[in-house]
Amino acid sequence: MASSRSQPLSIETLLQKQKEEKESAAKPKFLTKEQRAKLALEKREQEIREQKEREERARQERETLERGAEEHRQKQRERERAAPSTPLITDSAEYVPPMTDNDLSAIRSRYLGVDKKKRKIRKMNDRKFVFDWDEQDDTFSAEAPAAVGSQRQGAQVMFGRGHIAGMDDGGTVVPGKKNDAEGPGTQLADALERRRAAKTGIDERHWSEKKLEEMRERDWRIFREDFSIASRGGQIPHPLRSWTESDIPQLLLDVIERIGYKEPSPIQRQAIPIGLQNRDIIGIAETGSGKTAAFVIPMLSFISKLPLFTDENRHLGPYSLILAPTRELAQQIESETKKFAGSLGFTCVSIVGGRAVEEQQFNLRAGAEIIIATPGRLKDVIERHVIVLSQCRYIVMDEADRMVNLGFEADLTFILDKLPSDTMEGEDQGEQMDIDGETMIKKGRTRVTTLFSATMPPPVERLAKKYLKRPAIITIGEAGRAVDTVEQRVEFVTGDEKKKQRMLEILNSGQYASPIIAFVNQKKTADMVAKDLQRAGWNAATLHSGKNQEQREAALQSLRTGEADILVATDLAGRGIDVTDVTLVINYQMSNTIEAYVHRIGRTGRAGKQGTAITFLTNDDEEVMYDLRQEISKSPVSKVPPELAKHEAAQHKVSKEMKRKRDAEDQG
Repeated sequence: MASSRSQPLSIETLLQKQKEEKESAAKPKFLTKEQRAKLALEKREQEIREQKEREERARQERETLERGAEEHRQKQRERERAAPSTPLITDSAEYVPPMTDNDLSAIRSRYLGVDKKKRKIRKMNDRKFVFDWDEQDDTFSAEAPAAVGSQRQGAQVMFGRGHIAGMDDGGTVVPGKKNDAEGPGTQLADALERRRAAKTGIDERHWSEKKLEEMRERDWRIFREDFSIASRGGQIPHPLRSWTESDIPQLLLDVIERIGYKEPSPIQRQAIPIGLQNRDIIGIAETGSGKTAAFVIPMLSFISKLPLFTDENRHLGPYSLILAPTRELAQQIESETKKFAGSLGFTCVSIVGGRAVEEQQFNLRAGAEIIIATPGRLKDVIERHVIVLSQCRYIVMDEADRMVNLGFEADLTFILDKLPSDTMEGEDQGEQMDIDGETMIKKGRTRVTTLFSATMPPPVERLAKKYLKRPAIITIGEAGRAVDTVEQRVEFVTGDEKKKQRMLEILNSGQYASPIIAFVNQKKTADMVAKDLQRAGWNAATLHSGKNQEQREAALQSLRTGEADILVATDLAGRGIDVTDVTLVINYQMSNTIEAYVHRIGRTGRAGKQGTAITFLTNDDEEVMYDLRQEISKSPVSKVPPELAKHEAAQHKVSKEMKRKRDAEDQG
């Protein structure tokens, strides 16, 4: 029988297609309405012709298939007539069984030329994972025999603590236990995994469900990840899970409970256990993270083991020294330290600028175990021989990067060089070393030094390398980042009048309760903004370098007590000032650096509470737009506004030289 394959295209059809392709190539790029209608009609007619051709080919295929099947049936009937009358002869060569699907496939392949579908071959340079697979490739089949006495487990995507998407899979039921959702019996997510965990000693419970003695290294790793704690330096102790599980002396634990500290903050969880070992520490944590208690508690534990102050030793100076960049931060640390030190019988005195030296000398007449000072004033009183540091063994440098930025690096070096040079009790008194033919003595530590900073610029690294010995380094979150609890907003507002109007709109909206802080760059701007707010009916206070110490303290106190609704401040207050529950920070003028911006907005969103920072931008702030865009994009609660994202200065870093050159070209 003559076979018929798919009919080739006729010459007329090929010529027609070539003609259509030429016409298509000759079509103009822009068509008139009539031309588009004509093309649509021609396209529709072509589709109808192609549909008819497809139907004709399908009809021919069916006829060919039917002829082939009829031929097959005819041969089968002839064989049956020629075969003996035995009902079933399975071993006869003449016997032809009924036609199956495979027979039909063979006929289709023979008469129609339909080839078997080939599997797709992936090229080596195609990096995408291909999920194509044949059914026979399945290694887990329902018909596959399971092991005797076991329930076969297929591949499963695990989630959480060994459960599928955090839910039970209806597997093994443990008798005798009650499941509130399902009734009696608790269903295990994966019985095989549980048995394997039991054999290897892995406990799948979360660390919060375990006792301290049940914690394993895996649990501690998860614990550190939960609180974004990273530490290095060797032999780092485990962080605190709670106050009661720590090695803090009981007297201090009683003070902590009385003050009302519920849970340690992340920096406190890791810094306190290290500090209780009397190790040097470099702590890098965001502002408002509870660093004060992180160094005060180990410090008090250290000095409580030293001899009590008497007439014989009180004139030798303090046991511990805390250095801070600004008067306000020093006084805040003093207030916090007194909560702990007073209950233990220790005296705490601050030495800061803005007060008479004679007054501070009077406060030191009976001696003080703890001194909190700014570097400039402390250097002054040391040079005047008002105080000596002969027995100071515990040093804390808080906000070290800010002290360096304010120009206190030389003062810090002067103060640290005045500390005792003899080895501390309990340290190695001396170890002889032969270096290049010379015998040198390597001394043990002379003090415990703790350095806290939000960032680590090169000058701070120099201080750390020179004065800290084998420090433990703690990083909470990402160094130099704004806190994740602050929503950062940016608005482009040009001109003082529009800024004033927009600020009053924000304040009068009723969304934000006092206390509120507004930041500016100049003293005169601070006074001007405060007067405008007072005319609008708001109680505003100012804080800048033009105020004396009493006026600064009064301004902060008025904000804390609620007498003032808004504090208008320069960057003097951008660091270390802790006013409780600040709901809003307004950058009336954008700061000159992104570091100052981070510390400004850090006045809100403290102690885990939510806060908002609104920044007014102008085209004069081009130097910080790129950094500002990067900073906002890191925040999980903030969104970069389109106007900033599309601004030319936010696409790349603009230096002062670039800006100056461009301004000169514009003027030329």
